[in-house]
Amino acid sequence: MTGAQPLPYLWWLVSDASGIVALVLASVSVLVGLAMAGKAIGSPKRRRSAARLHEHVALASLAAVAVHGLALLGDRWLKPGWAGILIPFALSYRPAFTGIGIVAGYLAMLLGPTFYLRRRIGARRWRTVHRATVIVWMLSVGHALGAGSDASRLWLRAVVLAPVAPIVYLLVLRTFGTRRCGAGPVAGQRDAKRRAAAGRGLGVDVPAVRVDDCASDRQAKSSTSAVSRSAAVDPVEALEDPAELIRGNARAGVADLDLKVSIEAAS
Repeated sequence: MTGAQPLPYLWWLVSDASGIVALVLASVSVLVGLAMAGKAIGSPKRRRSAARLHEHVALASLAAVAVHGLALLGDRWLKPGWAGILIPFALSYRPAFTGIGIVAGYLAMLLGPTFYLRRRIGARRWRTVHRATVIVWMLSVGHALGAGSDASRLWLRAVVLAPVAPIVYLLVLRTFGTRRCGAGPVAGQRDAKRRAAAGRGLGVDVPAVRVDDCASDRQAKSSTSAVSRSAAVDPVEALEDPAELIRGNARAGVADLDLKVSIEAAS
């Protein structure tokens, strides 16, 4: 297109571009979140940086989603109206794929702010809800490939599908890679040493227990709860919310952030 030809399609182009940006940012946010949850980021300093990146990229993605939908109101060809961008499957243009895109947008808007409400809803419940963001990302991928005007182009498919393999890998790592009670004596001894070292750093005696024994694992949770209380951190959030543990340790002046790893291992 040359000259003034793109102008009649300006709002469509704005919506299309912001949709691609939103999906790219969502993919980055999901990748970083799964990497942290799957212990793929080991350094405490890197985990703090990753947590900030995860939060900011997620917020930017939500902003891009809003622009993606609202920009369509100005499109002269599609003319969706408020019903077309707010009611799933009501738009005549590829209704199935635009519908799942609207559903994904609603879910993203609902799940995103729960991060700031995790104290009210409880860290354990928040983490359970937060895992649904992967489903939102999957719906977004389907929306992009099914409703995108450039879906048949190789470059868009590459952008959309490039994160699939690493996200699937990290999701498997997150689901099956966390050792629980019964993980084995080697893992139990290693985790016990981590908890004991973290306790010594805070001046708290943590018994050297084995997490492969379910009864001992319950004892470990009780001990690590005492450690987290000494660090002025809510015990539930210390076990379930790594970001909150980092902030709590900072408030208490505790430098040994390896405690986070030991507490999560005990859970």
